Amino acid sequence: MDEELISKQTSVTRKWSSWSHTLRSFVRRVWLYAIVILAAFSGVLLYNLLFPAPVPLSQNEIEKSVQQAMASATPPPTYSSQVYQIILPSLVFIRTQRANAEEEEMFGVGSGVIVNERGDILTALHVVAGATQIEVVFADGTQSGAEIIAAEPENDIAVLQANQPPELIVPAVLGNPGAMRVGDEAFAVGNPLGLVASLSAGVISGFNRSIPIKDSGQRLEGLIQFDTAVNPGNSGGPLLNRQGQVVGIVTALANPSEQNFFVGIGFAVPIGTAVSVAGGPPY
Repeated sequence: MDEELISKQTSVTRKWSSWSHTLRSFVRRVWLYAIVILAAFSGVLLYNLLFPAPVPLSQNEIEKSVQQAMASATPPPTYSSQVYQIILPSLVFIRTQRANAEEEEMFGVGSGVIVNERGDILTALHVVAGATQIEVVFADGTQSGAEIIAAEPENDIAVLQANQPPELIVPAVLGNPGAMRVGDEAFAVGNPLGLVASLSAGVISGFNRSIPIKDSGQRLEGLIQFDTAVNPGNSGGPLLNRQGQVVGIVTALANPSEQNFFVGIGFAVPIGTAVSVAGGPPY
């Protein structure tokens, strides 16, 4: 009997020991899981404290950001605006005074362009021919009387010299009309109808054109034809390529009517022909 009781007690003890071991193992795993979860939670909390999520932008902030982005995307300037800035310091406004057959004073306007370091001004001869007084106004506002120092009637070109040139002389850059083709862009800058320093744009329409000189029986030869808008007052001003180089001197416009306004055809003396009158080499 005692042995049977001892055997039962031993069996119970073994069962209790096994169960106790299992319980301790379970508790250890629970604590381990709890520690892992707590560490993960602490890590997330610490990360959020160190690296907080960005605050959403308000509608006003979004609109302001879009406006700034659009403002920074300004397109580059057009060729025409660059041409205008290049030629403007060399442009000259010409005012003339002359007497008609009835000895009445008449006034006219035209354009010119500085072509060398001496300050010589190229213009169309018909702008200044017969004038009793010539006044030139430079880009910096300097005003001066001027005289004709050279002329070539067969090409309608005159060279003027100011009595008091500006302190800073900016000659235009001369181009090569021979390098241009029909359809190339052409720009005219001058003083049409007295509107100072106006720019118009078009294309080259043809080369080596010929037109009669009014009341002379002669013809102007080898002209550049263009469709850039010009009007009285543009005469003598520069015709420019897209690099802002002078390729011609505006001399005439074709008009089948009696009215002196532009109808789509203008003419310019090639700059090589014109500048030779000012002592430059023809090209």
